Amino acid sequence: MNQVDLIHKKRDGGELTENELAFLISGYVAGDIPDYQISAFLMAVYFQGMTSRETATLTALMRDSGVVLDHSHIPGFKADKHSTGGVGDKVSLILAPLVAAAGVYVPMISGRALAHTGGTLDKLEAIPGFRTNLSLEEIARQLPEVGAVLVGQTADLTPADKKIYALRDATATVNSIPLITASILSKKMAEGIDALVLDVKAGSGAIFNEKEKAWELARMLVNTAAHFGLRTSAIVTAMDQPLGNAIGNWLETKEAIDTLRGTGPKDLLELTLVLSAQMLVLAGKAGSVSEGCAILEEKISSGQAFDKFLELVKWHEGDVSVVQNPDIYPQPKHSLAIKSETDGYVAKVDSREIGIVSMALGAGRSSVEAEIDYTAGICLKRKICDSVKTGDTLAMAYSNHTELLHANATRLQAAFKIEIEKPTTPGLIYGVINSAGEKHWNAEKRDFV
Repeated sequence: MNQVDLIHKKRDGGELTENELAFLISGYVAGDIPDYQISAFLMAVYFQGMTSRETATLTALMRDSGVVLDHSHIPGFKADKHSTGGVGDKVSLILAPLVAAAGVYVPMISGRALAHTGGTLDKLEAIPGFRTNLSLEEIARQLPEVGAVLVGQTADLTPADKKIYALRDATATVNSIPLITASILSKKMAEGIDALVLDVKAGSGAIFNEKEKAWELARMLVNTAAHFGLRTSAIVTAMDQPLGNAIGNWLETKEAIDTLRGTGPKDLLELTLVLSAQMLVLAGKAGSVSEGCAILEEKISSGQAFDKFLELVKWHEGDVSVVQNPDIYPQPKHSLAIKSETDGYVAKVDSREIGIVSMALGAGRSSVEAEIDYTAGICLKRKICDSVKTGDTLAMAYSNHTELLHANATRLQAAFKIEIEKPTTPGLIYGVINSAGEKHWNAEKRDFV
């Protein structure tokens, strides 16, 4: 078998067998096949796609390239959530302790910032001392004791995905639906979970701008997961503007803390409740999303969800005092107000541009080695449909480097579009795909119908 022949076969639209895919993946992980040849293979997949059988095979090979965790010794249901990435998406920080407080184990493996989207690990590490690099032994001890664990991908878990993901980012093949599917599901199945809820985003800040492509990805994710017997629901949601008001690591962590205390932004709370409630439905803890939301709201109002987050922070060796009193956290040296230049209504808040500017202010990495400014970022003061007068503040930008604020002010200003007519209120949740088929979101019933 020869890798050049296999690249040629996929380039011309051929279907690779299990043995052929195994030859490529195992050879790449072992170092026998170089980056440039796998790059060619990835580009061939990007243009030619993969059959459902190829996608499932690639998923299994990537999952089995490392350790697959086994939590069968823990009595109880294990579930996780994964987002395809967005701006201001700090849902995982709220969801993990919230769902754990409701009696479902959450072994969550998360990632770091990628391009304009933030990373859950970076937000957690904004808490001084918070460790996300737990060993497999530490994960095994913590999960049954706390009910949740928030960690990064270890060297033992899906090494094939870790290598291929980095290569996809460098070769402009990130938004290939088969490659996205294999990447997400290989990591999640390696966690040893019983069910998975997926947040598949569509909009200017998402991997796909078009709703139709997001639905297509959701279908492939659910169908591929079903091949392995993993109970999965994919909820298609909007990313036409940032989620919540905060963009940037500590800013988002603080907003997550506020939400766990019951004072967070309405859109962030609602999406978190729906995703979490779907996990309770899959776990048999709720008969419907509406019922699950009610259970979870009680966990927030009673303080149990916030207490669970404090417990998580303590187990991860984070500084509990800044979670209990966020006002003691170091403040950025500089800030800049972005003001409206006209009267009207906010008609657009470009999520991708907001994310790029936040990264440029120091909240993201321009290279793997770059350090993050945890206090840098943006806080939105107006969102779509809000009325504004000339001189009203649209957003506050924060950084420890004043030159970065002024260098990016014009671009941040341009991310907002003001119009005379009030726009239609944007949706937040479009629908769900699972084993029961496709359903659409009904906000009045607070359920999928």
